[in-house]
Amino acid sequence: MGQRGHVRKAWKAEAGVFLGVAFVAAGLLGAVQPATGVPPEVVQLTQFGPAAGVLVAALLWPSRIRERLAGTLPARGTGQRTWSAWLLVSAVVPVALAAATYATLRTGSVVTDPRALAHPFALIVVAQLVGACGEEIGWRCFLQPLLGTRFGALVASVLVGAVWGVWHIGIFAEAPAYAAGFLLAAVAMSVVLGIALDRIGTNRLLLAGGFHTLVNLGMLLLMDEESGAVVPMVLFGVASALVAVPWVRAARARTRTDTITVARRSAL
Repeated sequence: MGQRGHVRKAWKAEAGVFLGVAFVAAGLLGAVQPATGVPPEVVQLTQFGPAAGVLVAALLWPSRIRERLAGTLPARGTGQRTWSAWLLVSAVVPVALAAATYATLRTGSVVTDPRALAHPFALIVVAQLVGACGEEIGWRCFLQPLLGTRFGALVASVLVGAVWGVWHIGIFAEAPAYAAGFLLAAVAMSVVLGIALDRIGTNRLLLAGGFHTLVNLGMLLLMDEESGAVVPMVLFGVASALVAVPWVRAARARTRTDTITVARRSAL
C-alpha cells in the first residue's frame, strides 16, 4: 500500500475509534449519571463522551492527535476578532428569534427566571461551559479538522453536524418533527462553527464551547423544548438555518477571493 493509502486508512481509523468511543462513552455516562447525584440541569455527563473519544485516539496516535488539537490548520484571512465576535452573536440570534416567534404563537413567553432554577445560575453557567468544551474538543477540535483536510470546511461541517445530531440519540424518542428540527439545528450550527473556526487560529475550544454554552443557556431560559414540545424545536431549527445562510455566503465569497488572489500571485 502506498503512502496515500496509509494516510487514507489512518484518518478513517482515527474517525472510527473516536466515534465509537464517543457514542459508547456517552451512553455509559448517561446511564450512571443518576447514581452520581449530578443534576442534569447543571451538566449532563453524556457531554464528556466526545472527550473520551479524543482521549482514546490520543493514546493510540499521540503525535497526530496532539498536532490536530493544537490547530495544525493555520488560520486563513484576517479579522479574527471580528469572526470571533460574529460567531458568538450567531449563538444568541437563533435562540432569541425562535423564542420571540414561539412567544407570539403562544401569546405569552415561557421565560424562566434564573433565580427560579433549582441550582445557582453561576454554577450552571460554569458547568455548562465545562460540559460544552467536553463535547467541542471532540466535534470541532478533533473531528472537524480531521474531515476538513479531506472535504473542505463546509462539507466537513455538514458531516460533523449530522453526526453530532444523531449522537443525541434521545431525540429519536420524540416526535419526528421534533427530531427533524433538532437535526436541522445541529447541522446549521455546525456549519456556522466550522466556517468560523476555519478562519480563526486561536482559542478554538473556548470559542466553540462558548457558542455551545450560549445556545444551551438560551434554550434553558427562553424555551421549553425539553418538555418535548415540537413547535419550539422546529422554530429553533429554522432559525438556526436562517442564521447559517450568511455564513455560507461569506465562506463562498472568501473562497472566491482566495482563489483569485492565488491566481494573481501565480501569474506574477
